[in-house]
Amino acid sequence: MFDFGMNKNATRMLTGFIMGTVVMLCIMFNGLALLGLLIFMLAVGSKEYVKILNHKGFYPSLKVIYFTEAILTAVVYFNRVDLVAITLTICAMCSLMWVLFVGRQPYIANVATTLFGMVYCGWFPLHLIFLRNLSCERYDNGLGFVVMMFTAILLTDVGCYYVGSKWGKHKLAPIVSPNKTIEGSIGGVIAAIVGASLVGLYIDKLLHISIQWYITISIGLISTVFAQIGDLCESLIKRDAGVKDSGSSLPGHGGFLDRTDSFILTIPIVYYFCKSFVFHTEWIPTLLKFVKGLF
Repeated sequence: MFDFGMNKNATRMLTGFIMGTVVMLCIMFNGLALLGLLIFMLAVGSKEYVKILNHKGFYPSLKVIYFTEAILTAVVYFNRVDLVAITLTICAMCSLMWVLFVGRQPYIANVATTLFGMVYCGWFPLHLIFLRNLSCERYDNGLGFVVMMFTAILLTDVGCYYVGSKWGKHKLAPIVSPNKTIEGSIGGVIAAIVGASLVGLYIDKLLHISIQWYITISIGLISTVFAQIGDLCESLIKRDAGVKDSGSSLPGHGGFLDRTDSFILTIPIVYYFCKSFVFHTEWIPTLLKFVKGLF
């Protein structure tokens, strides 16, 4: 772990600023820059995930996870969504064969955690490419929505921390994460919605791309809810495994999974929301036909 010779909060802020700048530049440039960023994140995150599970006595195959992520990355980058099902099917079979030939206990847990690692550390984060590359007649790409989502997630952390530390009294999930409070969670929700709305206003006023207010509020709300759920899910995994941090690669933050846990579940949810209700302009007639078909 690097030591910048500063206190914990200052180190955390500096690390977050550097990491956030690099991530946003890669998202803006898109293409190979975003691909390279995701490959790096997936590789480091998967390695941390396997180490966490090792503390629990489970031994998911990092090689199988890497193999799956490599294929999925190529499939996503070249927009071959039709190959996702066969990729996951073949790689799931590889997990079973790996356990069969390696023969290490506990068999069922090792297969299950390998399969979960493929999806959690690989398939979910790769939706960022899908989200960035969304397009329709009204919106050329998904950059504005990616920025909106990232802003909402980052402000969720800020709102949760400051409101929770000052007014937090009621525990949100005392068993999983004793320091999180309901008041802090509400503060994170408000901060996220305000942040997403400001990004939407910026896009409207400066870039002259109109995004309806209810869409910005929806993205802010979806982002903050699943960011907090994702954070709690990773805390649950670490607590069950008996570890405090996923690693020590990021000064002031712990490991990459500790910093990106809020994004892992949020990215695919925001993507499917945008794809279905923002970029798909015929969603209202489709929804009405679906509802009529129920009766």
